[in-house]
Amino acid sequence: MPFANLKVPTGTLHPETTKKLADAVTEAIVDAYGERARATTLVLIEEVPDGGWNLGGTVLNEAMLGRV
Repeated sequence: MPFANLKVPTGTLHPETTKKLADAVTEAIVDAYGERARATTLVLIEEVPDGGWNLGGTVLNEAMLGRV
């Protein structure tokens, strides 16, 4: 079963956008594996709260990313 786990900052996607993203990832997997993969492809989109990101030992938050 193909599995894609995407992590996005909390509150950055609307429900319609989340579905669009999941559909696009599913299509990319189907393009790679063939139509047989569609029924078993799992796409999980997880929201990560502010401050839950870390890059090179530095915690990234909304203020650092210019979102505040």
